[in-house]
Amino acid sequence: MSVLVISGTDTGIGKTVVAAMLTLALDGVYWKPVQSGTADGTDTLTVREIAGLGADRVIPERYVLSEPLSPHRSAELDGVTLDPDELALPTDRPTDRPLIVEGAGGLLVPVTRRTLFADVFRHWGAPVVLCARTALGTINHSLMSVETLRNRDIPVQGIIFIGDAVPDSERTIIDFAGVRRLGRLPRLDEMTPDSLRRAFDDNFRREDFVPNHA
Repeated sequence: MSVLVISGTDTGIGKTVVAAMLTLALDGVYWKPVQSGTADGTDTLTVREIAGLGADRVIPERYVLSEPLSPHRSAELDGVTLDPDELALPTDRPTDRPLIVEGAGGLLVPVTRRTLFADVFRHWGAPVVLCARTALGTINHSLMSVETLRNRDIPVQGIIFIGDAVPDSERTIIDFAGVRRLGRLPRLDEMTPDSLRRAFDDNFRREDFVPNHA
């Protein structure tokens, strides 16, 4: 079964919405291995709600941490020891659906004091869908993120831009990075299964999300 990893150039840019959209549109299963911050609920619950998914379409988190901080620090405050070996891709997942995995924050967010999310992604070997803002600063953040992935030999499925159209910034990033532009998710007035399906159908192509690497 195919696996796509959803990561971002920063935190709070909308990658949970992207993950929900892809899980719905690709008929996939969603997994957030580490949740940091529970005061406003969890990303898993958000994905289930806005995509209208049943419990069979999500895999429970391996770690749920209370503080909205980098997992390494949130775990320390909770008195939890994070074990990167426990973050192996689930082996009991459905074999007939793609697995959509959402990281926490960006690529270089620490999981522990010795392990970054990029290290975990490298171990998985699955292609990464990079989510990038279209706002000011996105060129620098996006190119650094792609360079981080390439330096670790992590396959890059492509970039999804999020926000209002800024064609020159998008083209500049794609030209310098040499990766596929998967599409742009515009601002949505509402978050429902219907709005997510329309957003995918209007802005993306299913074939672009077939993993480039086994």
